[in-house]
Amino acid sequence: MKKIYSVLVENRAGVLCKVAGLFWRRCFNIDSLAVGETDDPSVSEMVIVSSGDKRTLEQIEKQLNKKVDVIRVRTFDESEATARELMLIKVRYNRENRKDIIENCQIMGASIVDMSASMMTIQICDTPERVQMFLDTFKTVSIVEVTRTGTLAVTKCKEAGG
Repeated sequence: MKKIYSVLVENRAGVLCKVAGLFWRRCFNIDSLAVGETDDPSVSEMVIVSSGDKRTLEQIEKQLNKKVDVIRVRTFDESEATARELMLIKVRYNRENRKDIIENCQIMGASIVDMSASMMTIQICDTPERVQMFLDTFKTVSIVEVTRTGTLAVTKCKEAGG
């Protein structure tokens, strides 16, 4: 079972270390972690995806709420969220597979952001599942480098009164 935690924290040195330490000390797993400033430069948002049983996930929320630097914790399931992840993948290509790579990019909505005579860097921003699916299509290609952000997520929009 997975849970997404949207944690607003004070934007100051050491806060990330304290939150990560909480997970480490209690042997909670972090599947994904993304941190960035909000519209208020004194506040950052941590989007943490964690997995475990129901008790573990409830314990994570309780422990996060105890932290002094934490302003607010919201939790939601993947089904309640609009989630995105960014991946940059650098691949080596040749004459035989170049066309297939380009077609795959078009099908998946990815874009080539850098290219040389034998390598290209591709960018995709999509759901974590589709990013993984895209990466899996490159198993037969020579992957030079892969870098991924953590999952970014917000709750789905709901109409007032609905």
